Amino acid sequence: MSAFTGFPAAALDFYDDLEVDNTRTFWEKHKSVYAEAVKAPMTALCEALAPEFGPAKIFRPYRDVRFAKDKTPYKTHQGAFVQVGDATGWYVQVSPRGISTDAGFYRAEAPVLARIRAAIDDDRTGPGLEALLRDLEGRGFVIGGDRLKTTPRGYDRDHPRIELLRHRSLTAHHDLGFGPVVHTPELLDLVREDWRVLRPLVEWVARHTG
Repeated sequence: MSAFTGFPAAALDFYDDLEVDNTRTFWEKHKSVYAEAVKAPMTALCEALAPEFGPAKIFRPYRDVRFAKDKTPYKTHQGAFVQVGDATGWYVQVSPRGISTDAGFYRAEAPVLARIRAAIDDDRTGPGLEALLRDLEGRGFVIGGDRLKTTPRGYDRDHPRIELLRHRSLTAHHDLGFGPVVHTPELLDLVREDWRVLRPLVEWVARHTG
């Protein structure tokens, strides 16, 4: 296990350049940069977080272009995900815009989404989710996710938590940016602290999806 020392400037530069030249030629010429400046520190970061949060999946750098209009072959970011439930958990990413952290549920099959909506609807559990989301917003997190434009079937448009009921995914996002700290071991503490703050959201979703 290698100690996490931060993401070198070469990691952000690599993705800056990849956005401009997203080709196999560029990738083959610079894949050692990806391995050393992106994948290795991301692996070290995840290993350092694993004792508290669990093992992470580091996503492959290749895009699935089979059904996409955009045929560029490579992702212009590197993400890692700690799963604690069905598409639910913590996420960290490096991209040209620096480092960001997230948590929540990223998609839900119909039975799972039905359980989440039932918990949002319930006056014993729904207000708790509202409160923790307000707290996250107050700490600088941005609440997002895919939402219906219409009212979910079976719920009243005047429901006090109708905006939450419209969510088909629900995430909290925080940009740590690309300041000097991202190149240092102290970044580990920032990601860890964000994930700790996000734990109530992850646990709320996991608890109500079984």
